[in-house]
Amino acid sequence: MAAERLTGYRRSDGGVGIRNHVVVLPVDDLSNAAAERVASVVPGVLALPHAYGRLQFGPDLELTFSTLIGTGCNPNVAAAVVIGIEPAWTARIVDAIAATGKPAVGLSIERHGDLQTIAEAARHAARMLQDATALEREEVRIEEIMISIKCGESDTTTGLGSCPTTSVVVDRHVNRGGTVLFGETSELTGGEHLIAERCIDDEVRKRFMSMYDNYIAMIEATGANLLGSQPTEGNIRGGLSTIEEKALGNIAKTGTVPVVDAIEPAARPTKAGLNFMDSSCAAAETITLMAAGGAVLHVFPTGQGNVIGNPIEPVIKVTSNPVTASTMSEHIDLDVSGILTGELGLQQAGDQLEALIAQTIRGRLTCAEVLGHREFVLTKLYQSA
Repeated sequence: MAAERLTGYRRSDGGVGIRNHVVVLPVDDLSNAAAERVASVVPGVLALPHAYGRLQFGPDLELTFSTLIGTGCNPNVAAAVVIGIEPAWTARIVDAIAATGKPAVGLSIERHGDLQTIAEAARHAARMLQDATALEREEVRIEEIMISIKCGESDTTTGLGSCPTTSVVVDRHVNRGGTVLFGETSELTGGEHLIAERCIDDEVRKRFMSMYDNYIAMIEATGANLLGSQPTEGNIRGGLSTIEEKALGNIAKTGTVPVVDAIEPAARPTKAGLNFMDSSCAAAETITLMAAGGAVLHVFPTGQGNVIGNPIEPVIKVTSNPVTASTMSEHIDLDVSGILTGELGLQQAGDQLEALIAQTIRGRLTCAEVLGHREFVLTKLYQSA
């Protein structure tokens, strides 16, 4: 893939995107209706409704800000219209997005109402969309593309086929100088020492273990039995009876390269290479956080089958389960079940995935994009005030 000509959108802050969205971003749940109405008035812009943003506080509020700001700053976004109830929080998000050099405008509904806000926002969105369509793709290098990875609805085939296939791409991408994000903190349980051993130095190792220990302590403090959530019913049906079995498949997709950093949720990595992002195992939450961190393409190995997509980061779903490839074919971008039958070698499967990544970079839609899967879910740390 390194020799293939790839094109993307170069942003003024140095980021490279593979999509060119104009987003309408509500600051809070009460602004969803206005944002969605703007998208209906101006077809082609993308509204990103979500469930939170009111009466949050502390780290929970800061994570919401980081996620919304990071979403607007993602290189797959050309411009952003931000709509909130109150002006101060709206301005904070607009100013942070505008600092990247991309067009951003904010409107607040208080003292204006929905109708006036929608009309003004729609005019801005229409102009932004026209300007975005005038942007031209430029030649880019594969290592400039930030990739994220997460698996879901895993089974025994995941750890044997689709996750190892992903690991081939991870190793190749990092060795070329690229950046890859992985996470799913609690799903490393039983194998966390394997990630710790790969941390590039004691500082990164200490930071990673602190994130892992704190996450597990939070779970254990509830006194809950996670069976049915970790592993899920689908995982168990697929033959994964313990979180340790699930963790080993999860870790298999991260390749063999060192872990160069451990970063907070929605944070943008500062080091090229394989970065750990502290995050939940919920697919929509994790991919939303990684997109906020700047990832522009996601590789998603699955066993039992998952329908996940993201509004701004294309999701490529890979399976090595022949039943899933057959019964959920409209959701599966790459079938590597030949690994299990001996008809396909692991490096050959990696070649196929790299070829599909190249096509996606150049503009080919993923299954999730075609089907309109736009799961955008903020991570909530605790109850609001």
